[in-house]
Amino acid sequence: MNSSQGSTGNVIAALCSLFIPGLGQLIQGRLLSAMFWFLTACIAFVVTWLITLSLLPFGWFLVSIFSCISAARFRA
Repeated sequence: MNSSQGSTGNVIAALCSLFIPGLGQLIQGRLLSAMFWFLTACIAFVVTWLITLSLLPFGWFLVSIFSCISAARFRA
């Protein structure tokens, strides 16, 4: 299987990372990267919640976009 950019595996991983940051990296077998993205999303959620005092997950959403891009651009 060719693991180049744009492969089916990367697309699935990117979609997973869009909903839960780090899940796509976990599917790709990158445990440390998955933990990094998930913890970053949790911290961003808490920081934006403390600043805005609303449940709008803007920080989580922003990190999930970057996590999605990271999963999509991964080359084995």
